[in-house]
Amino acid sequence: MSRSTSKTIYPEKPEEKDGQRNKEGLGDLPAPFAPLDLPPPDEYFQRKVALISGITGQDGSYLTEFLLEKGYTVHGIIRRSSSFNTGRLHHLYEDQHERPNKFHLHYGDLTDSTALVFLMARILPTEVYNLGAQSHVKVSFSLAEYTADVDAIGTLRLLDAIRTCGLTKHCRFYQASTSELYGLVQEVPQSETTPFYPRSPYGVAKLYAYWITVNYREAYGMYAVNGILFNHESPRRGRTFVTRKITRAVAEIYENKQACLWLGNLDAKRDWGHARDYIEGMWLMLQGLDGSEPTDFVLATGETHPVREFVEKAFGVVGIKLSWSGSGVDEEAKDISTGKVVVKIDPQYFRPAEVELLHGNPAKAERMLGWKRKVNFDDLVKEMVEADLTAVRNFVEDQN
Repeated sequence: MSRSTSKTIYPEKPEEKDGQRNKEGLGDLPAPFAPLDLPPPDEYFQRKVALISGITGQDGSYLTEFLLEKGYTVHGIIRRSSSFNTGRLHHLYEDQHERPNKFHLHYGDLTDSTALVFLMARILPTEVYNLGAQSHVKVSFSLAEYTADVDAIGTLRLLDAIRTCGLTKHCRFYQASTSELYGLVQEVPQSETTPFYPRSPYGVAKLYAYWITVNYREAYGMYAVNGILFNHESPRRGRTFVTRKITRAVAEIYENKQACLWLGNLDAKRDWGHARDYIEGMWLMLQGLDGSEPTDFVLATGETHPVREFVEKAFGVVGIKLSWSGSGVDEEAKDISTGKVVVKIDPQYFRPAEVELLHGNPAKAERMLGWKRKVNFDDLVKEMVEADLTAVRNFVEDQN
């Protein structure tokens, strides 16, 4: 009995602008999207329309303020939650009558490709800022799979949504990368050319996001960049992050509402700047200054401080001087004036694989973007402590 052979049937050859020839000789591949009736990129970019994932976070709220001041229409992706998660945006969202049709929130999620494609096609942004992530390093060890799905594959979903909607040449993409990529650092300070060695599921997920952004830039000619941002803090930082945990505890200890601050590794060193300064750097990366090609940048202060110093500076804002004693998990700090123990160590806050030192070199951003941090370390700590003091004294429910 004769056996018929099957043959793969490919779609009819599309127009040259819509598809591409398969290099393995298997036929003509269809276009990745149906062509849209879009104006030329130069005309399209006269619109100022931004789409932000992670808009409810620290960086998202500062970026929204920044872009609205520059005349952008800003669209944000928020996840459905039974509790309010827009606390950092209330002052903007409630003032919409002053900015009619300039600020919009949409339900969506980096784990939902369909929603992302729908929003991309509906909004037609000129700039996309991917700030959304499961961004807590310690938590990523407990939620490794979820962190990978959101932080790594979520970035791919956004990039593919841009392509699916035919916006490859009409939309610029910013990926919020991280200094956690350096992990077990290979050189000091770290720059754009320093080899990566991530030490957490969060860092590894962000490494995939970094390289898929580079890959789409090179493969499809997308204007896609990575901002490798070192630690950046503010009064809007979440309270589970060490800097905000410290400043809130200092305020509550000073007001006799808390007895002691429990921490992990006091000797970890970080390059800490103010989030508001770093937002401007994100925006500058997408502006193509002087016709420059898209490339990746480190944003950092160029100096590093141990957690211990942050603690001492924070207590110093309220006039408390510390005396340290003990070592390892038995180390503690006392308020010199009262003799009370106000800082102790809890091993549960140690990471399974620690990142001991992060120290960035922002020379490339300073040279090509004209970017430089404005807020110094002491002023950052002072601003955060004073904001928490005000909140504690006024019984403000912290939604960060």
